[in-house]
Amino acid sequence: MALALLGAIGCSAPEADRVAEARKMKEAGLRRDVARLGLNYPPRRIYLRAFKQERELEVWLGGTTGGMKLFRTYPVAAQSGKLGPKRREGDRQVPEGFYFVNRFNPRSSYLLSLGLDYPNRRDRLRGEPKPGSDIFIHGDRKSIGCLAMTDDLIREIYVLALDSVARPIPVHLFPARLSDANWRALSQEAAPELLRFWATLRPAYLAFERTRQVPRVRLSRQGEYELIR
Repeated sequence: MALALLGAIGCSAPEADRVAEARKMKEAGLRRDVARLGLNYPPRRIYLRAFKQERELEVWLGGTTGGMKLFRTYPVAAQSGKLGPKRREGDRQVPEGFYFVNRFNPRSSYLLSLGLDYPNRRDRLRGEPKPGSDIFIHGDRKSIGCLAMTDDLIREIYVLALDSVARPIPVHLFPARLSDANWRALSQEAAPELLRFWATLRPAYLAFERTRQVPRVRLSRQGEYELIR
């Protein structure tokens, strides 16, 4: 499960207590730091980008119009697997591709978690018959296919995502920052099959670097990602 988060249901504290505690600890600082970006709180838009090789999760914010602004780059405390997409249940891989937050879990076994819509249609077309499920961004420092962010950081990420206005929240998961230099390095080390897949992710990465607008992606007739221009 990937951007971290096996979201289980059983917990000792009522869900409202967890969210209220996170809000009490983090909201004042979030309001201050969002204002420093020149944005109102709650932010209109939020966009998450994760990079497995660098073990980083970026949070970008935006208003009704204009480009996104980098709010924070968070270190990923734990992630399992290696570079490459998730293909099957139990492979311990963090997915790679274009997803959305499809649920908030205030009763996670890992404190709080944001669930991703993995598997999406591409994963079902290109993965194994059982591609797996329950991929989260969550707390703690343990991961089985998810992104574990620590309890302290997930409180901040969760409240910010929960309060943001626009839905759904896009989450883009990359093997690495797909800059020219990194692409050359990956091209020398990775198998051709992986490079072909990553080449379908790279246009969205480059488009955002150029425009600071969240890229829109669709599936081609062949079931591959393609950028909507």
